[in-house]
Amino acid sequence: MKKKIIIPALAIVVLLIGTGFKNDFFEIAKQVEIFTTMFKELNMNYVDETNPAELMDTAIKSMLEDLDPYTRFMNEQDVEGFKISNAGEYSGIGAVVKSYHDKLLIIEPYKGYPADKAGLKAGDEIIKIGDINVSDFKDDATELLKGATKSNVEITYLRQGKTMTTSVSREEIEIDAVPYYKMINPETGYIVLSKFNSKASKQTENALEDLKGQGAKKIVLDLRGNPGGLLTEAINVCNLFVPKKELIVSTKSKVKKFNQQYFTRKNPVDTEIPLVILINGRSASASEIVSGALQDLDRAVVVGARSFGKGLVQRPIRLNYGTQLKVTISRYYTPSGRCIQSMDYWNRDENGQAIVKKNFNEFKTRNGRKVYDSGGVMPDIEIPHLKNNSITNALLENNVVFDYATKYYYGHDIKNLTDFNFSESDYQNFKNYVTQSGFNYETKTEKALKKVIESDEIEEFGASVKDDYQKLMSDIEKSKLASLDEYRQSISKNIEDELIVRYFYRDGLYDYYLQNDEAIKAAKDVLKDNNKYKSILK
Repeated sequence: MKKKIIIPALAIVVLLIGTGFKNDFFEIAKQVEIFTTMFKELNMNYVDETNPAELMDTAIKSMLEDLDPYTRFMNEQDVEGFKISNAGEYSGIGAVVKSYHDKLLIIEPYKGYPADKAGLKAGDEIIKIGDINVSDFKDDATELLKGATKSNVEITYLRQGKTMTTSVSREEIEIDAVPYYKMINPETGYIVLSKFNSKASKQTENALEDLKGQGAKKIVLDLRGNPGGLLTEAINVCNLFVPKKELIVSTKSKVKKFNQQYFTRKNPVDTEIPLVILINGRSASASEIVSGALQDLDRAVVVGARSFGKGLVQRPIRLNYGTQLKVTISRYYTPSGRCIQSMDYWNRDENGQAIVKKNFNEFKTRNGRKVYDSGGVMPDIEIPHLKNNSITNALLENNVVFDYATKYYYGHDIKNLTDFNFSESDYQNFKNYVTQSGFNYETKTEKALKKVIESDEIEEFGASVKDDYQKLMSDIEKSKLASLDEYRQSISKNIEDELIVRYFYRDGLYDYYLQNDEAIKAAKDVLKDNNKYKSILK
């Protein structure tokens, strides 16, 4: 009787699964056939000459736009850049270079590397590389700066309105995951982990061992501004502080093989040393795995500001002709079971913008402390001026802070780090610079109001409503200028960081942090008070 019931039931289930798979496969094949036919006919029959490669590139990018920003198509150059980022090694001029508004800018020359030795400075605009004008080069012009070791490249650039030329000899560039570590005081070591490339865990381990050898009995691990990287390296960094076979992160996906749990696999360096982790709004992905996992395991006190909130895992899939698709395959979850993804890319607002998740679910750490999902990693001790705010973000994204720092650098001769002081009058000058620069940005409120005023329905409310609207928009504009004072501490910190790197390189910035940074001061205070440290973790 059981066989008569179970066997037909199983057959129906198998049939339904098979039918569903067949339907999905048929739909994919159908759409691919439609697209390829359309693409061929378009290129053969369009009235003007078409560029098939550019059309396809646009089509692919448009298709992926409706997903999340981390799922993207990578051409051969992108793939090479991805490998360099993970390996931490390449041959080039040794500088951070950025394309901004059709300009190619030197953002930061690395100390002692070719760009620095050739005299290039942050703020220099590269206009010509060899015989090629940057303005005429349609692809990523930064690729022209890479090349064989010991090969020379002539660079023409603009500096403060003057055209200058220098020759740069390319070298092997090694990008350290740990660019700096030092003793803060006789008992406390400080480690900066700036990215999770293939060197991250080994360099962190070496720094930890060295600091312990110098007498460190407490550690501050700085993950601020760390955008993430390799998942395996995040697990290995955690493994330095927690025992073997500890669950660090799990991934969940609709594809069964991507549902995995990741445990520590090595013997730790030190499971008892008091640990503080620093994070901010630019700490993302692998940084959040480390800070979130060690917070969940009650192994570290987290200090700073809410992290970025990237709880999505990507995997590169090889395609034809050396290209790849970097696709989001799963979400990751910390040991307590929380996913810290903050943006909902699958349920968008009426403008097509991703929604910020606001419904937080409660989880418990190993000791029973309350933690929450959906909004990044929340620190145990918050530093208010490290919090993200729209005015600071806009000033950074629009290069206002960067451009002001360039102007300041050429107007102030500072020789020693101890002489650096960004004063009240300096900040007033910055505010004047912002006003004169024509800087403008739209708040979410402004965007919503503009949408209403531009609709046909506004005519029904009469002229008085339009007048009130204009007054309201004027008041918002004034409040934006007033926010330069409200968020002065946050803005000043970003200006100071940018200026110190100009004068004293990245090492100088970290030296300055050890004496002046609020987050490091808070970390030192909590590590100094053992009872407070333990009470936070309980």
